[in-house]
Amino acid sequence: MDRLTISSLLLILLLPFLSLSEGGSIGVNYGRIANNLPSASKVIKLLKSSGIDRVKVYDSDPAVLRALSNSGIKVTIDLPNEQLRSAATRNSYAAVWVLRNVVAYYPHTLIEAIAVGNEVFVDPHNTTTYLVPAMRNIHNALVKYGLASKIKVSSPIALSALGNSYPCSAGSFRSELVEPVFKPMMEFLRETGSSLMVNAYPIFAYQANSDVISFDYALFRENPGVVDSGTGFRYFNLFDAQIDAVFAAMSALKYDDIPIIVTETGWPSKGDSMELGASVENAAAYNGNLVRRILTGGGTPLRPKAELTVFLFALFNENKKPGPTSERNYGLFYPTQKKVYSIPLTLKEVKSWKDVKGNGPAVVTPVVSPATGGSRTAGKVTVKETWCVANGEMGEAKLQAALDFACGEGQADCHPIQEGSTCYDPNTLEAHASYAFNSFYQKNNRKMGSCDFEGAAFVVSQPPRFGKCDFPTGY
Repeated sequence: MDRLTISSLLLILLLPFLSLSEGGSIGVNYGRIANNLPSASKVIKLLKSSGIDRVKVYDSDPAVLRALSNSGIKVTIDLPNEQLRSAATRNSYAAVWVLRNVVAYYPHTLIEAIAVGNEVFVDPHNTTTYLVPAMRNIHNALVKYGLASKIKVSSPIALSALGNSYPCSAGSFRSELVEPVFKPMMEFLRETGSSLMVNAYPIFAYQANSDVISFDYALFRENPGVVDSGTGFRYFNLFDAQIDAVFAAMSALKYDDIPIIVTETGWPSKGDSMELGASVENAAAYNGNLVRRILTGGGTPLRPKAELTVFLFALFNENKKPGPTSERNYGLFYPTQKKVYSIPLTLKEVKSWKDVKGNGPAVVTPVVSPATGGSRTAGKVTVKETWCVANGEMGEAKLQAALDFACGEGQADCHPIQEGSTCYDPNTLEAHASYAFNSFYQKNNRKMGSCDFEGAAFVVSQPPRFGKCDFPTGY
């Protein structure tokens, strides 16, 4: 395709953006795993001064909910994973939880949704079976108190819930989750008029395939686009491809009437040496271009009329988060409330904003498999080798619990770390956990979320070295 044809095509595709019509909505995740954050009342002032009118929290802390009272800011609260079993098995527990955490504050605090759990399918405590029953019991409690029409119930899923994602039009959910979880969940969402919550991070796919994915495709910068072989649609950014893979998976189950809310997405401003792409410049480009793309509307190729609500991750850098350096550097602001970088957060700001390279709306090159990190070039699928290792900073108790899960319900191959076997030495918890975590990760095709274990593990791009033990990349 010649330069003129590409330019003409891009101009046609950008016309909706240039009109700056009303589009979707931008919110932010207010995480608090830190010991140096400003008070909740100061945070609410920061949100209002920044033009942010939606916020998502990971609990239902009274200080935060009180500070949000009469602020006009809509809030999504969370029922943590560790409470799923109680909420699922005891109607009284769900009713009391809603009474204490919703009824006590609404309507002065504009609670608009309840996230029941977070990325439950990758929770090492195996809480998946409790998810939909807990959602129903929380909804029934809202019905009891007359709030079911005002407050929606859903649960954020990671993209690792997809079994197939390339081409995105062939997206499908993992087969073992369809009957026991996704079909009843979709029925519930349809019955209650709720949306599916999705956490999407293009940076993870980039890091796993940096040899074939350019920054431009991940950062919404100008590029020739990628054609989906199933639909013929041309994609100009990885974010849209990831979201359409989820839309396609829903359509495959005949639930194309259910909307999506992106409950987490973001890009770190700092990372370890192996965390490719983690920089202030790239974080500003991704988040800034994403905000512009959402606020100016247009939907996705599969759902052109879908005006997405997207929550950026996260409001602050959180200094107590475990894991690699990036985990502590996703914030838009430092705890001092100083901006880490400047991006637009309102439609008015979008009109004049350009990223550090002067780019307006658009995005980049190779075709990518959103969920698995695989990429397609010239008809071949290539996947860069990565491994999963234990995070020794999490402490022995958490590592041991995660190791027990991996070798038990996770069905990792733990025979090599048994006494007398090839990977028993060095006989340390971190070495044994790393081997088990990597086995689980590789058996799950290195899908996003399969190397997490609630912060007890992280992905590396160099082969781990524990004694003479080799860490496989396939089973």
